[in-house]
Amino acid sequence: MGEYVSGMPADQALQRLKEGNRAFVEAGTITADVSASARKRTLEQGQDPYAIVITCSDSRVIPEAIFNAGIGDLFVIRVAGNVIDDHQLGSIEYAAGHLGSNLVLVLGHDHCGAVDAAMNHDPEGYIKFITDDISQAIGNEQDEYTACKLNALHSAAVIESSLEIQHDEELGLRVMAGLYHLESGRVEFFE
Repeated sequence: MGEYVSGMPADQALQRLKEGNRAFVEAGTITADVSASARKRTLEQGQDPYAIVITCSDSRVIPEAIFNAGIGDLFVIRVAGNVIDDHQLGSIEYAAGHLGSNLVLVLGHDHCGAVDAAMNHDPEGYIKFITDDISQAIGNEQDEYTACKLNALHSAAVIESSLEIQHDEELGLRVMAGLYHLESGRVEFFE
């Protein structure tokens, strides 16, 4: 992969995510730096995200708000159902190896339309690629919460099975899953 850049340790990044989520839940609004000076700083000095977050494209799931993160804090990858393919793996490798992000969080969420489609419908077209992957992850599970959790854990396992990611894990990268609860705003981390 070339030169490996190491940033904030994974355990410190996880603590920062937890504190950010607590601030979001308690305050109900984002207070992180999204100022013009932050835009200028990251433009001139580059980005230095402390965590990589792979999450669903659902418009109700906004990682920067959920973790009270500002410009340059998170490297966010969004795809319906937070499924993983080679494109997401390449993005993760980039953020870990070149930007120094040492924590990868697959953030699923409850009431996920993609999980519901995999459980209760037989979609056609390109959506089927997503629902087939989710169906593989959840099996015959019929409990919505459990299915969403299984899907996030499956995506984390797919990431961990990548040979390049395994190399990065030896250098301090940590991969984990979590579940965002839409009503409360709380993130449940699966450690």
